[in-house]
Amino acid sequence: MAISLDKLMGFTHKAVQVRTERMEVLAGNLANANTPGYKARDINFQDAMRSAQSGRSQNLTRTHENHIKGHMQGSGEMQFRISNQPDTGDGNNVDVQVERNAFLDNGLRYQASVEFLNGKIKGMKKAISGGQS
Repeated sequence: MAISLDKLMGFTHKAVQVRTERMEVLAGNLANANTPGYKARDINFQDAMRSAQSGRSQNLTRTHENHIKGHMQGSGEMQFRISNQPDTGDGNNVDVQVERNAFLDNGLRYQASVEFLNGKIKGMKKAISGGQS
């Protein structure tokens, strides 16, 4: 019986990818906290994972080499964050505390996803080696 790595790790791997993209966006927001006219952006993680799940459930098997290759949907729409603070006059709507909290939360969730993937890999190694460490 063949092991499908996509079924074993695909969804968690996609979660790590989306968390990485979100980390870059949040870091960009923090870096531009004092840039006049900059608008904070974010990636909606739930929408991105819903998109990945619906893309995964579709059967995109190629039955002929000339068929167009299927691909999963994107990681999610980039969105501008709705500001919770009054306009400071320069058009920048980055709230540093909100961005830091989102960055830290995303980092913790990223780490948890990586640990989950590591656990799956260790389990697969153990199964391959016959239970011997």
